[in-house]
Amino acid sequence: MRVEPRMLGLALMLAVGVVAAALPPELADQFARLPATLQQQVREREARLAAMPPAEQALLQRRRAHWDALPATERAMLREHWHAWRSLPPTQQQSLREAASAFAALPLERQRELRLEFGELSVDEQRGWLLGPRVGAAWPQLQPLLMQVPGSERDALLAALQAMPDSQLRDLAILAQRTPPQEREALRRGLMQTTDLNRAAWLELRLER
Repeated sequence: MRVEPRMLGLALMLAVGVVAAALPPELADQFARLPATLQQQVREREARLAAMPPAEQALLQRRRAHWDALPATERAMLREHWHAWRSLPPTQQQSLREAASAFAALPLERQRELRLEFGELSVDEQRGWLLGPRVGAAWPQLQPLLMQVPGSERDALLAALQAMPDSQLRDLAILAQRTPPQEREALRRGLMQTTDLNRAAWLELRLER
């Protein structure tokens, strides 16, 4: 499998997720403030940890110590990457696993070159690739539509984008570029009001205007 430079950021995100997945539960004095469902998840994780062999428990303790030693800004970045990974469809997660394996198999010099190429992208474009290999590829064109989306609407919007086939993403990218700033909110509302069955027709109608 050929590793594209811009796929490198996603492959690295996978590695970040492995670290973040081993994070400890919330501190005890904060536990009571967690939602009931999250409290149950923490209890289940604690039970799994207690059942681990001592060597694995020691490994997790070392990971926890490493996490605690990181700067707050880096921990925030890792959390963002982990949530981005968890939000991707399973098929795209598998694509990233394959990309990570292909990257690891490359000569070290080629890995270094790809890291440098990815580092030359703008910070905004690098973060756009957190949306996955499909939506991330269209990020430069979709960015006007996704800017300043209320937090309460972001997850639903990203889920709709992930469910759209490539042809619809291309159509939406064209619309996003055409739409004046003052009309972008209306475009997002219209997009979210469509269903999977009528979205293609809705996009085609908007493009014909």
